[in-house]
Amino acid sequence: QVQLVESGGGSVQPGGSLRLSCAASEFIFSHYAMSWYRQAPGKVRELVATIGRTGATDYADPVKGRFTISRDNAKNTVYLQMNTLKPEDTAVYLCKAQYWTGSVFQVYWGQGTQVTVSS
Repeated sequence: QVQLVESGGGSVQPGGSLRLSCAASEFIFSHYAMSWYRQAPGKVRELVATIGRTGATDYADPVKGRFTISRDNAKNTVYLQMNTLKPEDTAVYLCKAQYWTGSVFQVYWGQGTQVTVSS
Protein backbone atom coordinates (compact mmCIF):
# COMPACT_ATOMS: atom_id res chain seq x y z
CA GLN A 1 0.00 0.00 0.00
CA VAL A 2 1.39 3.36 -1.05
CA GLN A 3 2.17 5.63 1.86
CA LEU A 4 3.47 9.16 2.30
CA VAL A 5 4.08 10.01 5.94
CA GLU A 6 4.99 13.55 6.95
CA SER A 7 6.76 14.44 10.17
CA GLY A 8 8.64 17.31 11.75
CA GLY A 9 5.83 19.78 12.26
CA GLY A 10 5.27 21.64 15.49
CA SER A 11 5.07 25.04 17.11
CA VAL A 12 7.80 27.60 16.71
CA GLN A 13 8.28 31.30 17.33
CA PRO A 14 8.59 33.78 14.46
CA GLY A 15 12.08 33.67 13.04
CA GLY A 16 12.54 30.04 14.00
CA SER A 17 13.17 26.98 11.85
CA LEU A 18 11.65 23.59 11.25
CA ARG A 19 12.57 20.68 9.01
CA LEU A 20 9.74 18.61 7.59
CA SER A 21 10.22 15.09 6.28
CA CYS A 22 8.01 12.97 4.05
CA ALA A 23 8.81 9.27 3.93
CA ALA A 24 7.48 7.30 0.99
CA SER A 25 6.88 3.60 0.58
CA GLU A 26 5.51 1.10 -1.93
CA PHE A 27 6.29 3.05 -5.09
CA ILE A 28 9.42 3.88 -7.07
CA PHE A 29 10.23 7.13 -5.30
CA SER A 30 13.00 8.21 -7.67
CA HIS A 31 10.56 8.26 -10.60
CA TYR A 32 8.29 10.80 -8.97
CA ALA A 33 8.36 14.56 -8.72
CA MET A 34 7.77 15.53 -5.11
CA SER A 35 6.06 18.63 -3.81
CA TRP A 36 5.12 20.29 -0.56
CA TYR A 37 1.77 22.03 -0.28
CA ARG A 38 0.18 23.85 2.61
CA GLN A 39 -3.35 24.66 3.64
CA ALA A 40 -4.29 27.20 6.25
CA PRO A 41 -7.77 27.26 7.85
CA GLY A 42 -10.30 28.77 5.47
CA LYS A 43 -7.80 29.02 2.63
CA VAL A 44 -7.17 27.02 -0.51
CA ARG A 45 -4.33 24.56 -0.65
CA GLU A 46 -1.25 26.18 -2.17
CA LEU A 47 1.93 24.84 -3.68
CA VAL A 48 5.02 25.63 -1.61
CA ALA A 49 7.89 23.88 -3.38
CA THR A 50 8.61 21.17 -5.93
CA ILE A 51 11.63 19.01 -6.66
CA GLY A 52 11.82 17.03 -9.86
CA ARG A 53 13.29 13.62 -10.51
CA THR A 54 16.59 15.19 -11.48
CA GLY A 55 16.67 17.53 -8.50
CA ALA A 56 15.45 20.70 -10.16
CA THR A 57 13.57 22.85 -7.68
CA ASP A 58 10.90 25.54 -7.78
CA TYR A 59 9.38 27.65 -5.02
CA ALA A 60 6.36 29.78 -4.42
CA ASP A 61 7.22 33.46 -4.14
CA PRO A 62 6.27 33.78 -0.42
CA VAL A 63 8.88 31.18 0.60
CA LYS A 64 11.73 31.91 -1.81
CA GLY A 65 14.98 32.43 0.05
CA ARG A 66 13.55 30.96 3.27
CA PHE A 67 12.55 27.38 2.41
CA THR A 68 14.64 24.65 0.79
CA ILE A 69 13.27 21.42 -0.66
CA SER A 70 15.54 18.41 -1.07
CA ARG A 71 15.25 14.69 -1.62
CA ASP A 72 17.18 11.57 -0.70
CA ASN A 73 16.25 8.81 -3.12
CA ALA A 74 18.19 6.23 -1.11
CA LYS A 75 15.92 6.94 1.86
CA ASN A 76 12.74 7.53 -0.18
CA THR A 77 12.35 10.82 1.63
CA VAL A 78 11.74 14.43 0.69
CA TYR A 79 12.52 17.29 3.05
CA LEU A 80 11.47 20.87 3.51
CA GLN A 81 13.84 23.05 5.49
CA MET A 82 11.95 26.11 6.67
CA ASN A 83 13.89 29.07 8.03
CA THR A 84 12.88 32.54 9.18
CA LEU A 85 9.36 31.34 9.75
CA LYS A 86 6.52 33.85 9.85
CA PRO A 87 3.03 33.63 11.38
CA GLU A 88 1.59 33.48 7.86
CA ASP A 89 3.45 30.19 7.34
CA THR A 90 1.07 28.56 9.80
CA ALA A 91 -0.73 25.73 8.00
CA VAL A 92 -1.00 22.00 7.55
CA TYR A 93 1.87 20.95 5.28
CA LEU A 94 1.29 18.02 2.95
CA CYS A 95 3.59 16.23 0.56
CA LYS A 96 2.58 15.01 -2.86
CA ALA A 97 4.15 12.52 -5.23
CA GLN A 98 3.40 12.87 -8.95
CA TYR A 99 4.35 10.72 -11.92
CA TRP A 100 3.39 11.10 -15.57
CA THR A 101 2.60 7.64 -16.92
CA GLY A 102 2.43 8.86 -20.49
CA SER A 103 -1.31 9.21 -20.42
CA VAL A 104 -2.31 10.28 -16.92
CA PHE A 105 -0.73 11.69 -13.78
CA GLN A 106 -0.39 9.23 -10.92
CA VAL A 107 -0.67 11.23 -7.70
CA TYR A 108 -0.30 10.32 -4.04
CA TRP A 109 -0.84 12.56 -1.01
CA GLY A 110 0.24 12.37 2.59
CA GLN A 111 -1.98 13.19 5.56
CA GLY A 112 -0.14 16.35 6.53
CA THR A 113 1.73 17.78 9.50
CA GLN A 114 0.75 20.92 11.40
CA VAL A 115 3.12 23.89 11.50
CA THR A 116 2.24 26.74 13.85
CA VAL A 117 4.27 29.94 13.98
CA SER A 118 3.30 32.12 16.89
CA SER A 119 4.83 34.19 19.65
